[in-house]
Amino acid sequence: MKLRVLVALLAVAACDPQVVVDKAVARTAETVITPVVGPVAARCIIENGTAQELRAIAVDVGVEAGTSTVQNIQAIAGRPATLACVAQAALGQ
Repeated sequence: MKLRVLVALLAVAACDPQVVVDKAVARTAETVITPVVGPVAARCIIENGTAQELRAIAVDVGVEAGTSTVQNIQAIAGRPATLACVAQAALGQ
């Protein structure tokens, strides 16, 4: 039991704090994006947005996405990699 706790603590200590923050921001941004484009496209937008773009989108958490947020979502959604992700997801479903 003590070994498991020690391993868990070492794993947490090894985490890069910025990675943890980026993941939290991405999850928050996804809650803003999903009502705008749906869950499949939201996942692809999260995968193809930059950390800065996702932070800007996440600001609208808990409220309806504003004009600049929708524009950010549309910009990311229009990228070739995002479009390919959505198309691949559609074929997989």
